[in-house]
Amino acid sequence: MRAVYAKIKSVADTRTTVLFLGETGTGKGVASRLLHELSQRRSGPFVNFYCGAVPDSLLESELFGHERGAFTGAHKRHLGKFEMARNGTLFLDEIGTISLTSQTKLLKVLQERTFQRVGGEQEIEADVRIITATNHDLQELCDQGAFRRDLFYRLNVFPILLPPLRERKEDILTLADYFLVRLNTFYGKCIQRLQSRVVSALIDYAWPGNIRELENLIERAYLLEQSSEIGPESLPAELLGRRQPTLTEVPVDITQPLAHVRSAAVQQAEFTYLRCLLAVNQGRINRSAAQAGVSVRQLYNLMHKYHLDKEAFKDNPDRGSRENSFSA
Repeated sequence: MRAVYAKIKSVADTRTTVLFLGETGTGKGVASRLLHELSQRRSGPFVNFYCGAVPDSLLESELFGHERGAFTGAHKRHLGKFEMARNGTLFLDEIGTISLTSQTKLLKVLQERTFQRVGGEQEIEADVRIITATNHDLQELCDQGAFRRDLFYRLNVFPILLPPLRERKEDILTLADYFLVRLNTFYGKCIQRLQSRVVSALIDYAWPGNIRELENLIERAYLLEQSSEIGPESLPAELLGRRQPTLTEVPVDITQPLAHVRSAAVQQAEFTYLRCLLAVNQGRINRSAAQAGVSVRQLYNLMHKYHLDKEAFKDNPDRGSRENSFSA
């Protein structure tokens, strides 16, 4: 995720078209809004348009607008998303769902930077930053003839892949803490932490629905929970019974020497272990050291190495917002 943020920062102040790739629920919409907020267009509008929710017959009107009388039912002029996003950013989510006809019209706008409303003749400047996202393999769609290759090249100028949650398990507890803090703000129940069995279940689960699934699960558990901490009885039974192996194949950079890859993997494992350990024990150093089989001094040295503060793991609903993240 540090690499993802670095890419977003490097491209934010340009007009380059960005394509966010990744499974459903990995945070492509959040990343696109972050890119907008870091750009020179941050004072302009951010318009989010979900392509998959609009029938193809209405897509052109939704994107480019229409003039009064352009078709049956067009009783007045309608501004499309391109005009609504003037001087700002237009985020086209699930771009892989639009038809070939709509792809052709979108390609024309990207090439000429102008468009016409449906039923109109005036050329309107498309003064917008285009960001797109998809959970489809656009290259495969091109090979199948379902997506225009020239449009793919226009959109794929600066691709950014959002990794699935199962490949970034060190983020699970931080995200869960964030959702708890937000739910406490909405509902005021003051649920402050997760029980140890819940922590283990969340980390072991594969999260096919990614962050969106985690958010929904935490909200469901929050609403069911009657105490000050979320216990296993508030989780779906299948989550507790469907554990994944702790040893999973992870991507590695084979351009690096084996010693470097091994060292990075060890550090990542230590960091994840320490976070889970301290979370389960609510920051209690003596108990955590005993469970880990190390001395208190060794544990403090490891916490200092990975910038972990025991106070961040105590019964404090704001702990997720203050905790430092791992830096290899």
